Amino acid sequence: MAMLEPTTAVIPKPDGGDESVEIREVWADNLEEEFALIRDIVDEFPFVAMDTEFPGIVCRPVGTTFRSSADFHYATLKANVDMLHLIQLGLTFSSPRGELPALGAGGRRCVWQFNFREFDDARDIFATDSIELLRRSGIDFRRNVERGVDARRFAELLMSSGVVLNDSVYWVTFHAGYDFGYLLKILTCSSLPDTQAGFFKLMKIYFPMVYDIKHLMKFCNSLHGGLNKLAELLEVERVGESHQAGSDSLVTSCAFWKLRDSFFAGSTEKYAGVLYGLDAENGVSAH
Repeated sequence: MAMLEPTTAVIPKPDGGDESVEIREVWADNLEEEFALIRDIVDEFPFVAMDTEFPGIVCRPVGTTFRSSADFHYATLKANVDMLHLIQLGLTFSSPRGELPALGAGGRRCVWQFNFREFDDARDIFATDSIELLRRSGIDFRRNVERGVDARRFAELLMSSGVVLNDSVYWVTFHAGYDFGYLLKILTCSSLPDTQAGFFKLMKIYFPMVYDIKHLMKFCNSLHGGLNKLAELLEVERVGESHQAGSDSLVTSCAFWKLRDSFFAGSTEKYAGVLYGLDAENGVSAH
């Protein structure tokens, strides 16, 4: 595998890596107006960095022989996504130059954080370590149940927003199998397909252009670890709380632009369509 070394080109700093960024909290009572803003800006800001928070991994398949580790990972993903509920979704929109939309108070750059109501920590199964981490990061599960977005209404608005079903929109993610699993479950109102092939068939429809930064890192010397480690290596500054989806989506966006310009000379197209940990031959794009 050819490894890419960083270039010495000057990297335009993406707007959004400082304290002037506003994380727009989305609840049931402002969902419609926030989607109206998103519909207005998606053509100008077609790179959508995404992160989710969910109740962890609570089960793994047993008693089955899998053809590959990717098949095992997908079976685990499906079992958990089918059983659990999305807690939070972060979306950071950026222009082809890495700029964020200036729709915040006083013209501040902004990102969106959607808080969902379906998960109830008093009723639902969850991984204790994951929920404790989210609680320490500031997520108020009672407030989500009382004020959160209804996932079905969110799906209706997302479907008509121009953000999905659009091959001119580029989704930017980090190790995103579970992220897309939860979105596909919400968008299709059904369990995930039984096979990776079925999963990627849906991906091609709803999210035709996808970059998974964890996959891109395989081609870069000296880059390793999770999102926080990558942000540290690329000197990306965090805004907001770690392990909240809005902040993590912003870090993902900033890391993507720095990675693309530092290691890929501004061109990442041939690496699109592969989700790290799943079967590359089923990827969204054929390269």
